[in-house]
Amino acid sequence: MSLEHDIKTSRGEFRAVSTLLGDTMSQFAKLFQNEIDLAKAEVVDKLQKLGGALGLIAGGAVLVIPAIVMALFALSAALVSAGWSQPVSYLASAFIAAVISAVLFAVGVKRLDMRNLAPHETIGQLEKDKATMKGMVR
Repeated sequence: MSLEHDIKTSRGEFRAVSTLLGDTMSQFAKLFQNEIDLAKAEVVDKLQKLGGALGLIAGGAVLVIPAIVMALFALSAALVSAGWSQPVSYLASAFIAAVISAVLFAVGVKRLDMRNLAPHETIGQLEKDKATMKGMVR
C-alpha cells in the first residue's frame, strides 16, 4: 500500500512540476512576444526619426543653397575690392565652401551611424529576459 501511495504522490508531483514548467514556458512565450512588439515599435520610432531628420536636411539644403551662393559672391566681391584678382577671389570662396561642405558631410555621416539607430532598449530588455529565464529554469 505504501508503494501505491508513493506512485500516486509521484504522479501528482510530476503533474505539478509539468504544470509549472508549462506555465513558465507559456509566460516566456508571452514575454517574448511582448519583446518582439517592443522591438517593432522601437524600430518604427527610429525610422520615423530618421525620415524626419532626412526631410529636414533636404529642406534645409534646398533653402540654404541660394543663400550660400550669394554669400560666396559677396565674399568674392569683397576680395576683389580688397585688391585680389577675380579668379583668385572666386577660387578662395570655392575653397571655403568646400571645407564647410566637408565638415557638414562628415557630421551627417556620423549621425547616420548604425550604432545610433540600433534598438538599445529592446536589446537590453531581451538580455534581462534571458537572465530571468535562465533563473527560472534552474
